Order: sequence, then C-alpha cells, then structure tokens
Amino acid sequence: MTEPQIQNKKKIDLKGLKRLLSLLKFMLPKRNAFIGGMLALTFSSLITLAFPMLLGTLLDSAHPEASLQKINQIALILLAIFATNAVFSYLRIYLFAVVTEFMLAALRQTTYNHLIRLPLSFFSSRRVGELNSRISADISVLQETFTFTIAQFVRQVITIIGGITLLSFISIQLTLFMLAFVPVVAIGARFFGKSIRKISHSAQDQVAKTNVIVEETLQGIVNVKAFTNEDFESERYQSSTNEVINIALKGAKRRALFISLIVFSLFTTIIGVIWFGVYLVNKGAGLTAGDLFKFILYTVFIGASISGMADLYSQLQKALGATDSLLDLLEETTEVIKIEEPDSTSKKLNGSIELKNVTFSYPSRPESKVLDSISFAIKPGNKIALVGASGAGKTTISSLIYRFYEPNGGEILFDGKDSKHFNLNELRQQMAIVPQEVLLFGGTISENIAYGKPGSSIEEIREAASRANALEFIDSFHEGFSTLVGERGIQLSGGQRQRIAIARAILRDPKILILDEATSALDTASESLVQSALNELMKNRTSIIIAHRLSTIRSVDCIFVLENGKIIEQGTHDELIMNKDGKYFGLHQLGERANTLLD
Repeated sequence: MTEPQIQNKKKIDLKGLKRLLSLLKFMLPKRNAFIGGMLALTFSSLITLAFPMLLGTLLDSAHPEASLQKINQIALILLAIFATNAVFSYLRIYLFAVVTEFMLAALRQTTYNHLIRLPLSFFSSRRVGELNSRISADISVLQETFTFTIAQFVRQVITIIGGITLLSFISIQLTLFMLAFVPVVAIGARFFGKSIRKISHSAQDQVAKTNVIVEETLQGIVNVKAFTNEDFESERYQSSTNEVINIALKGAKRRALFISLIVFSLFTTIIGVIWFGVYLVNKGAGLTAGDLFKFILYTVFIGASISGMADLYSQLQKALGATDSLLDLLEETTEVIKIEEPDSTSKKLNGSIELKNVTFSYPSRPESKVLDSISFAIKPGNKIALVGASGAGKTTISSLIYRFYEPNGGEILFDGKDSKHFNLNELRQQMAIVPQEVLLFGGTISENIAYGKPGSSIEEIREAASRANALEFIDSFHEGFSTLVGERGIQLSGGQRQRIAIARAILRDPKILILDEATSALDTASESLVQSALNELMKNRTSIIIAHRLSTIRSVDCIFVLENGKIIEQGTHDELIMNKDGKYFGLHQLGERANTLLD
C-alpha cells in the first residue's frame, strides 16, 4: 500500500483538525486582518438573523389599525440591515483574502525552503511530479479552504445556533417538531460523507499521478521525440485523465444523491413546520401569522445552512488530506545547513581527504552494499582518479565526499578531522563538481555561470568564462552573456554546456574539485577544448576524477581501480599498466581498441 493510500483513510477527527488549524501560525503576521475578518463575519451573520424577525413583525403589521410610521420604521431598519450587511460582507471577503494570500505565500515559501534542504536520500524515493503537486495542488486546496470554506463553516454554525435559539423564543413546540427531522439528515450525512471522502481522496491521488506524467514527459521530451513516443505519451496521459473523469463522476453521483436527500429533507421539514404551525395558529396556541412566517424563514435559513454543511464537509476532507501531505513533508528531517558568510575562514580547507574503512548502502537498497571498507588518502593539491565498471562505486564516493549521504560505517576526514565536525555549508562552499550530464537552469549564460558564486560581477564572470575556453562561443552569440540557454540548457551543445559548468566551478574557486566523467559524452573536438579548460580548473586544487576515458588520467598522482565496491588496484598509470593481468590494464586495452574503431 502506498503512502497516499494510507493517508486517504484518515477521517475528520480532533487530531486532523488540530493539524489543519496548526497552519494558522502562518497567518500570524496578518492576525489583525484575520480578527477583523472574523468580527465582520460574525456581525454579518448575526445581522442576517435579524431579517426574518423584522419581516415577521412587518407582516403582523398588515392590518388596518397598524401605524404607518411603525411600518416605515421597520422597512427602514431592514434597509439599514442590508446596507450594514453589505459593508461587513465586503470587509469579510477582502480581509480573508488578504490573510489567505499572505498565509499561503508563507506556506509555499516554507514548504519550498524545507524541500530543497532535504537530503538526497529523500528525493531518491520520491517523484518530482508528486513533490510539485504538494506545492501546487495541495496548497490550492488549502487556499479554497481558508478563503471560503472556514468562513462559510463559521457562518453556518452561527446561523444554525442563532436560528435555533431564536426559534425557541417564538415557539418551543414548533422548534422541537422541526428538530425531530435533524437526525435523519445527520444519518444521511454520516453515510454519504464517508463515501464521498474516499472518492475525493482517490480523485486527488489520480490528479497527482496525472501531474507526474506531465512532469516526466516534459523533463524527458528529448527522449520522447527521439523514440517518436508522442502517441504513446498522449495515450498514457489520456488514460490517466479519463480515470480522473471516472472517479470525479462517481463522486458527483454520490454528492448528487446526498444533496437530493438534503433538499428533500429540507422541503419536507418546511412543509411539516407549516402544517404544524397552521395547526397551532388555528388552535389558538399564542402563535400569530407573523410568528409562523418568522419561524418558516428561520427554518429555511437553518435548513440551507445544514445542507451547505455537506459540501463544506467534503471540502474540509480535501483540506485535511492536503494538510496531512504537506505536514508530513514538513516533518521530514532536513540537512543541517548553517549559513556562513562567504568570506568566512573559520574552517578553511587545505584540501586533504581521507576515507577510512568506509562502507555504504543506499537507503532504498539497504541489502546491496555499494562500498565495502574503502580506504584511501589524498594530499592537498593532488589529483586522483577513480576507474572501474559501471556500478563499481565511483560516483557513490563523490556523493559521500559531498555528504549527500552519510556512510553506514567508517569515517571521511577533511584535513584530518571527521566530516561530521564541519557543517555542510562550510564543506560545500569549498567544493565544486563538473558532472557528465550538465544541468543548466533556464536563464541566461551569465546567470548560469554566476550560480557558482551568486553576486559575482560581470568582469568575474567573463574571466571565468575565458579560463573555461567558453568566451569565444559566448561572444559569437548575438546577445552574448544574456543569451537564454533554454530548459536544461537545450539551446547549447554538450561541449558548450560542459564549458559553462567549468566556468561556474572556476568562479567558485573551490579547494576540492570533483570531475564526474566530464568528457565521456563529447566528440573529439569538444573534448579537447573541455579537457584544456579542466586542466586550467584543476591547477592547485585537490581533484577527484571519475574517469571513463583512461587517456584523460595519465598524469594524475594516483589511480584507484574499483570493483564491486572495493579498491582492487592503485598506483600511477605507468605502474598499473605494467601489470598485464591487472584490471586496469584490461580496461586500458578496451579503451585503446575503442579509440582505434572510432578512428
């Protein structure tokens, strides 16, 4: 059973309501507006309850002996009530909108800030579309709840309680007769409410799945087009959206039945009240025609409020589901990131790294050991290479050095100190990575380079681009550094994206550099330019090269050969190539044959 399905079984209970109301802390900066909105809502509801009373009194004045002045006075009071109600309604709507918009903006910001501070282990078990749905769809549900549902709920409660109180003053007999119909409505609400709740949650889940399809398709649009799978993706999306329709229509049937029951019960109650009221009037039980009219109007008000509670109950169910999803996300443990000043030198690294008996398994695959008692050391400024087949553990080592994950056993030391003695910001501000597949953001070239050191001047950006062999192609563009790179950098070639990433790393000026197969996907011409830029970048830095092409690591200080999570060979290129039976020699021979075929 998936996590969303588990959450969907939750009912409206005290705990759920407390979780929903806990979100009100986000409206504290606008609490005065909230209080004003609640007062406006209360006064508007109470003033509305005076309408049937005055209208009934006006009806009782419909006889020849009645004073025209009294009739005019009642009419003017009614007009004043409507005018006052209009003012309070305006204030209520506007003030609640102010509170809700600021509150939801704070909630979105908090959720986003929390989300990007979660460890990679969290994202490895979540889909991007699902997380995006939490910030968009779930918060949209809450927006409707805090803008409309809660206000209407309070209004209905005031109307029901106030109306029943006033009814009891008019006729206690008629009030008890009217209330006898309430249990029928309550039983119906209980039965249909439970069914509607399940369907509503299923619809939310299906919408989230549909959003995931869109997210994945757009992220992988190149693959979609490369394999001409447009029709396949269209059918997949159509199937998912059709399922949304089926679930929604199923819910609509249940709601229609529920509302039909409420409407039938309401009119049955009104007919019964009129019948019993006429009986009491004719019997001379102290009830006038005006009193009966007041009673009928209050009954309509109360009945409408009770019937309205059905839809509010459904909306509240959605809000509780959205609240659970958001709060569960916000309760996830984030990485401990202490923000330091960029110029802080409290723990400036020299660049030495040591792994001592490091063992690691990914949280999603705890039974599969990726690293098994790995140990090696790197001196400041040295260049080392990690080689081996796919899955040997090369990229995992770089992830552990970056502290994207924590090792299950052993230690990682920086300058002789356990990595846990550094806060993450101190470490990562002094590191940079150039991956095989560079992800650029959809802004300008300048913005993407400056991402390595936000706030950099255009002179610093140009200098970094020049050192990365990127200045020539950037200046060839009509808009230069203001050129938009497109989604994920799609407007640039692979070699151009790599050089932008290198410029970004140069601008960061890291002590520790990780190159994750940075040239393996490039053609020979692009590789030459990128390799030249990488050589510039690696000067005077501790560099870890995850190598695919062994020709790029001939001059490193030490090569570590990995297999099944263990180091099986280590040494320089010349030392390792001497062992004709070694793994490195075999990999080198395969690379040479591949180059010969390419030539």
